[in-house]
Amino acid sequence: MYVLSTIVASLVVFFLLKWMKKRRYCTDLKRLDGKTVLVTGGSSGIGKETAVALATRGARVVVACRDADKAEKAVREIKFRSRSLAVVRMELDLANLRSVRDFCKRFLQCEKRLDILINNAAMPGVLDWTDDGFSMCLGVNHLGHFLLTNLLLGRLKECAPSRVVTLTCSSYKYQKLDFHDLNYNLLPFFTYCRSKLANIYFSHELGRLTQGKGVTSYAVHPGFVQSDWTCHYSFLFRALMRVFMWMFFVPCEAGAQTVVYCAVSDEVANQGGGYFVDCRAATLRPFARDAGVAKKLWEASERLVKLA
Repeated sequence: MYVLSTIVASLVVFFLLKWMKKRRYCTDLKRLDGKTVLVTGGSSGIGKETAVALATRGARVVVACRDADKAEKAVREIKFRSRSLAVVRMELDLANLRSVRDFCKRFLQCEKRLDILINNAAMPGVLDWTDDGFSMCLGVNHLGHFLLTNLLLGRLKECAPSRVVTLTCSSYKYQKLDFHDLNYNLLPFFTYCRSKLANIYFSHELGRLTQGKGVTSYAVHPGFVQSDWTCHYSFLFRALMRVFMWMFFVPCEAGAQTVVYCAVSDEVANQGGGYFVDCRAATLRPFARDAGVAKKLWEASERLVKLA
């Protein structure tokens, strides 16, 4: 009886976990021949899976990341899996605004098109600082991508219709922005939550500013994914999280599906500024839909990165 109960309980847990991790897949096989895609943080995790999916559809994919050796290895894998040779790498450090500017200058010189920008790279909750004195989460997750997108916005408009997909996280709901302390860097998780909320405001305001100009913007929560974000923490934490992620988190390929959906699907063409989860539009908390706060953050970000 004990053995039977154990087997039944194990099966129940197995199917429950499987149900919890069930995700929709992007079934839109739209070709992207002649299109150019830029993926930040495309050397691993969701970024790499997104690069594979878009390269498979015929796009020229530029993988932008900081680690040249890791990027080169990722490019070889993406080429092999996608059966495409149109995959290149470029060096980009989002924690350094000079690097972002240098990258954009090189990109605009080398690439004649930019049809899809995937703002994927992110830092987890760590108490560290960028080279410009910003908290690592705010600097990489928001300000780096804010500057990158603005410097490439002209090329996106030239190649209209074009799209900007910015990855965020449902954890945005646990914090609100404090404009007296945008550089908050005390509790790691709260710092991360604020940066993900900033991603949502950024995507919404970008959608408003580019409405009718051929550029559409989407914020995407990919789900909780089995990526390598734990590399920034101790060995013990990594070991514990590896077990936890295996049980409750989805594979990177599944996490990339909503990103790919927003990058290619015609179903979302008229939903610029929207928030998407599991390949469908989702509802944000009321404070995250505040257009006034989104505009205020945009203006503050312009000053911080010296665009204003």
